[in-house]
Amino acid sequence: MDATTVRHPEDGGSIFGHRPGLFVLFFTEMWERFSYYGMRVLLVVFLVDVAFGDEPWDRADALALYGIYTGLVYFTPMIGGIIADRLLGYRKAVVLGAFIMTLGHAAMAFETSGLFYTGLGLLIVGNGLFKPNISSIVGQLYERDTERKDGAYTIFYMGINAGAFLGILLCSYYGENPNYGYGYGFGLAGVFMFIGLVQFWYAQDIFGDIGLSPRETDERNRAKTSVTEAVEPEGFTVDASMQTLDSRAERAKDFTPSVGGDDDGKRAVTWGLIGLAITAVVYYLLSTFTEAKPNALQTFSKEFMPPIILGSVIAFVGWIVSDKSLKKVELDRVWSIIVFSFFIIFFWWAFEQAGGSMTIFARDYTARTLTGDGASIFRVANTLITVIPVVVLTYVLLKLFGITFRTYTLSNVVLALAFVIIWMLIGNMLYEQFTEEAPEVPAGWFQIFNSLFIICFAPAFASLWERKISFLRRGPVKFALGLMLLGIGFAILAVGSLSIPDGAKTASVSMFWLIAAYLFHTLGELCISPVGLSYVSKLAPVRLVGLMFGVFFVANFIANFAAGLTGSYIDPIAEQIGLSGFFGIFAAVPIAAGLIFVAISGWMKKMMHGIE
Repeated sequence: MDATTVRHPEDGGSIFGHRPGLFVLFFTEMWERFSYYGMRVLLVVFLVDVAFGDEPWDRADALALYGIYTGLVYFTPMIGGIIADRLLGYRKAVVLGAFIMTLGHAAMAFETSGLFYTGLGLLIVGNGLFKPNISSIVGQLYERDTERKDGAYTIFYMGINAGAFLGILLCSYYGENPNYGYGYGFGLAGVFMFIGLVQFWYAQDIFGDIGLSPRETDERNRAKTSVTEAVEPEGFTVDASMQTLDSRAERAKDFTPSVGGDDDGKRAVTWGLIGLAITAVVYYLLSTFTEAKPNALQTFSKEFMPPIILGSVIAFVGWIVSDKSLKKVELDRVWSIIVFSFFIIFFWWAFEQAGGSMTIFARDYTARTLTGDGASIFRVANTLITVIPVVVLTYVLLKLFGITFRTYTLSNVVLALAFVIIWMLIGNMLYEQFTEEAPEVPAGWFQIFNSLFIICFAPAFASLWERKISFLRRGPVKFALGLMLLGIGFAILAVGSLSIPDGAKTASVSMFWLIAAYLFHTLGELCISPVGLSYVSKLAPVRLVGLMFGVFFVANFIANFAAGLTGSYIDPIAEQIGLSGFFGIFAAVPIAAGLIFVAISGWMKKMMHGIE
């Protein structure tokens, strides 16, 4: 098989030193995150405000549903990744996932209960197919260009945050605005998900053989007598078939759970029965010794889900660590991943209050109707934080046009249309805010600060990690720092809530408290989020990489579900100890977890066996 040349970015056909194909993925992921966060920012507000034209939901029910939805969103990608690896291929999985999610958003736009639940189900399934597999295409695109892979993922991560920023900004404004309504917000999420689908579909040849299904890859390889080039306009020539085969072999190896032979099946049965027994016992205790729940949603959330999660996790972890083929060092490192995963539950459990109890706080307890100087400051600030990022994104779009427009015309036209719509929506929003005498800030608007602060502070944190500061080189310390920063954010929110009487349903405190809380939450995220995935990849035995990433994402599933479940107790807790006490819980638990993690960092270092 003949070798091919790989042209360097300096030869032309690159955008900021990277392949044009990366930016096709960048914009596809941006529109998907627009749709996800655009819908999520409205979910709780819609339910507690109007629901389905009857009576609005109780906060407890809305937050319970929020937890179930966001939890399952982190569960299905494990299944979607395996389906893509073994059957569909990454590209078909991305397309199918995007199509299913488009249908889900469209169903929710009708604001009827049946279609609403159908839409949530479609979004959960579609996300499972889309989310893990578009990231896999990024990795395969740089399989032979590892020096630029970290930079590629950084750019891709910026696309995630750009989509989240725009989705939260526009869907919250139009969805919460009585002149438009929630159907417009849910509909916008669907429109841009569909745009992402079409844009990707008509540009996918830019990836050559990357991301094809196993059958398609075999057929192409049989038809070829020499290595073919990945289709990259003017910039790059890549050994695509070898790239795909090597990567698929690695992925298949990653999803091979163990080398324990027949013992795998026996252990699976044993631990499955143990998990089932634990589930049954915990369910019996909950159903017998707790009060009857007011409806099926509360019963499912508080009686069925906790024992199922507990039993499943114990069975899953027990099955992994009982593998006799694991050597001592491997087993220690597996345990260290499990410990990391356990502590990250506390982080995301508190962090994910953003779409739940913090949204309730923004809606019902924050002064959002502005007048005088406050209104003027908001108008100017909102204009700057809205227009500047979109100008940057438009510049990136024009760079992509300069390279790919002739070859992928239809994809580029659809992408251009999307930006025309974005600019029109932004222009209309700013015009209305400037012409209103007393503009009202949407409750979901505050969530844009997470993405905004990530964009602002990510380069500084990347530089910080590169410095030779001894104590910051240890993963457990970074984790602990992230937990403590998150706790500080909730402590600020607790202080801001001190003036609210116990059990009050409304209040009008300064928006400063929410913005400051989001700042510290984001600083905490920058300590934990990049570190966690990096340590899984470093610590996991090669044959267990996929499985251990599964453990890590199960932790996210548990945390998101627990976030909604805990948030659903906001009213009874606030009646007893006030909102300050409620948010104080989310301050105390992560800080305590961080201190415990510092205390065991020496033991963790030993268990990691030299991995820094």
